[in-house]
Amino acid sequence: MIKKILIATRNKGKFPEIVEKIKDLPFEFLNLNDFDNAGDVEETAMTFEGNAIIKAMTYGIRANCLVLADDSGLEIDALNGKPGVMSARYVEGTDEDRYLKVLEEMKDVSDEKRTARFKCVIAIYNPENQEIKTFEGKVEGVILREPRGDKGFGYDPIFYVPEIGKTLAEIEVGHKNSVDHRGRALENAKPFLRQL
Repeated sequence: MIKKILIATRNKGKFPEIVEKIKDLPFEFLNLNDFDNAGDVEETAMTFEGNAIIKAMTYGIRANCLVLADDSGLEIDALNGKPGVMSARYVEGTDEDRYLKVLEEMKDVSDEKRTARFKCVIAIYNPENQEIKTFEGKVEGVILREPRGDKGFGYDPIFYVPEIGKTLAEIEVGHKNSVDHRGRALENAKPFLRQL
């Protein structure tokens, strides 16, 4: 019997990225739109790991199935680590509103001080034994002065990755998964998922 795994997101960009990375595993992939009673979960922790665990456990108990939840965000050195865990809620509005706010806050920051990183923590909750495991991934980069690319979501258009010479919004999902923070965290999680 194929096991169900709930990917704890409603984000139309994130769900296919995650499935693309782990599609070779023997699971039926569901997202929060597949559950009427999923509801929302308040992310009250001050760390990516804490929020990922809250989401995984809460949705795992509600749906009574295996859950993969993540929390991730952008840490910009010149902004003392902001937006950090507030990345998705940094500004009311759209992804574009949020990255334009970052660009505005950084307009006077010199090129050599525009370093940043995306971090992701994935939490996997198994309701059969109430076990929870976490896996981390990160990618270092630089905040550009203007957006580039129309793929991806969130802050991808302003996050330039020197090792690939592009922003995360300029690369296809398959390639993005091999270099970005979520892809790296999923890669770390795959051996654990495989043994389930």
